[in-house]
Amino acid sequence: MKEQQKLDVNLTDDVAQGVYSNLAIITHSNAEFILDFVAMMPGIPKANVRSRVVMTPQNTKRFLNALAENIKKYEEVNGIIKETAFEIPIIGNNGALA
Repeated sequence: MKEQQKLDVNLTDDVAQGVYSNLAIITHSNAEFILDFVAMMPGIPKANVRSRVVMTPQNTKRFLNALAENIKKYEEVNGIIKETAFEIPIIGNNGALA
């Protein structure tokens, strides 16, 4: 049996504060997935990317599976997450709102 390695992860105070996002824009190439996290404010047609995460396709799929597993566990305890209607802005090829 393979022995598990310990992973020492450091969370600095500034990162621990987190970044609020209510919109994620996902793009990809053959080598990577890019997840841009944005905070859209009502009535304001312009928004800045608050955080960008770049991942390999393999790690993106692991992330997807881990996220699905955590949503399942959350819903088992708290009930089904209801999806509400949300008007998603259309993003053009150059990243500008269309």
